[in-house]
Amino acid sequence: MTVSWSKPKRLVDGFKVTYTHTEEGEPVSVLLDSGKSNLSLTQLSPGSTYEVSVISVLGLDESDLIKDTAMTLPDAPTDLRALNVTDTKALLLWRPALAAVDKYAIVYGSETGSPIRIVVSGNAAEKQLSGLEGSTTYTVTISSLLGDRESPPATGSFTTARDSGSDGPQDLLARDVTPRTALLSWKLPSKPADRYRLTYQTEGQEVKEVMVDTSVTAYNLSRLHPGSKYTVQLQAEGQGQHSSVSTEFTTGSLRFPFPADCSQELLNGITTSGEAEVFPQGPHRNPLKVYCDMETDGGGWTVFQRRKDGSVDFFRGWKDYVGGFGDLSGEFWLGLDGLHNLTAMTRMSLRVDLRDGPDSVYAKYSTFEVARRNYRLTVGGYSGTAGDSLSYHSNRIFSTKDRDPALFITRCAMSYRGGWWYKNCHEANLNGLYGIDVKHQGVIWTSWKGKEYSIPFTEMKMRPVSFRPPARG
Repeated sequence: MTVSWSKPKRLVDGFKVTYTHTEEGEPVSVLLDSGKSNLSLTQLSPGSTYEVSVISVLGLDESDLIKDTAMTLPDAPTDLRALNVTDTKALLLWRPALAAVDKYAIVYGSETGSPIRIVVSGNAAEKQLSGLEGSTTYTVTISSLLGDRESPPATGSFTTARDSGSDGPQDLLARDVTPRTALLSWKLPSKPADRYRLTYQTEGQEVKEVMVDTSVTAYNLSRLHPGSKYTVQLQAEGQGQHSSVSTEFTTGSLRFPFPADCSQELLNGITTSGEAEVFPQGPHRNPLKVYCDMETDGGGWTVFQRRKDGSVDFFRGWKDYVGGFGDLSGEFWLGLDGLHNLTAMTRMSLRVDLRDGPDSVYAKYSTFEVARRNYRLTVGGYSGTAGDSLSYHSNRIFSTKDRDPALFITRCAMSYRGGWWYKNCHEANLNGLYGIDVKHQGVIWTSWKGKEYSIPFTEMKMRPVSFRPPARG
């Protein structure tokens, strides 16, 4: 939204604009010089009401404020797709808007016909269209409705089949279905196609799409959700073809269909270390991609940091450290948001593994938590062989080179080239500069190698305190 105001008659130094989300936000203020009379506010929440105020500033004095309230438009749904397209029908699917909406307005039509508008519930994520004409391209738009406000539209198109699909692939079947995989097979059509478009989806998840070579008759789906019903469509495209065939299948169940972390993945029977999707905020929130250590100390560890070869730069800003960076199979940092979500769901323990050639040590902590506010660290209850270099950092907030909320005389993140829970400044600095043995800037664990030696391999990982590894045959 854009805020504008009329300038006062007398000269002032500038203006202060303050805006607040009326339900959940903290006030945010922006200072502007006296030449400005408007301000564009960005990164607001969709479909939300904001209170905005403006005051004049002259020296240390501030005028009375003027204020107004305004609501942002709802955000549009995304990933609009058409599945199970025949000569007369098509199933519209979309990813719902982020903010709650009252309804969705769908408008569809062809070049020759009048557009049709229908309204569905704001809780819907699909709509079956019927009564369509064969061999016709339809344009579809969908927008969110919230009160009397309507979002910008999301747009898509599809082409109906020429007939019932006799010239398309036939006999699409799903077999060898497991909780997370399924093997699809089909028969080739008599009339060759230019390409195959394979789409599949389960309720509440976005449509996934792959292009399949026209010479193959099978495709293996992986990373599926356990205990979920999937709709699959295989569509032949090219040379005027838009024929398709569809099928449905339900994946098998697991003890934890939506594992919250790697310990539940281990209890699901996954005993090999590797990448996985976990759901620390529940099945209806976005999954988090993690690396699971299923071997060390009984397994079930969710790894959130690894240094091994210096291939990834860890001297980064706040945004990167919050969201995460790197390669889960190589060097990476999972992200402070992920650490908070994982440690907020249950009491966690922490393990730090350190290696230098054939020498290896570890540190375990029975208490490990990362708070939401400033990602403050709570850690304690040490045991292990590495020595305790992390308890010194307990109750410290996270800081990076561009954000240091609790400044000491030294800007620790800048001086020691990392992002960390610095105190004044560190006993451990596992996100420091790789391979640097001077100025205490390296990958450091003081109680093992001192501050003048950069440790070649580190891994930080967490596991619920209550977890007991299952017996293995």
